[in-house]
Amino acid sequence: MYHVYLLKSKKNSSLYVGYTNDIKRRLEEHNEGLVGYTKKYAPWALVYYESFLLLKDAKAREKSLKYFGKAYGQLKHRINNSLNSALLTRTREKRNIKSAG
Repeated sequence: MYHVYLLKSKKNSSLYVGYTNDIKRRLEEHNEGLVGYTKKYAPWALVYYESFLLLKDAKAREKSLKYFGKAYGQLKHRINNSLNSALLTRTREKRNIKSAG
């Protein structure tokens, strides 16, 4: 399996797109400063990934995200919607706990 992944810098919130056959190892490499482009923005958090059976499909998806703004924009929109939904759920749960207490 091959994975296209999206990392978010905990230092400045910048995003990075890449592909790998081992997400855990690759995230460790990014966070240990072993990847030239990302080392100055470490630490990184994995925020999203997609899996593919074929390497050529993963490379094509990575390319579409890196070089075609519309695909990247749609992915960022989808991730932001998911994060906002999760935050709303947590806020509601906290309110319910306070009012029940």
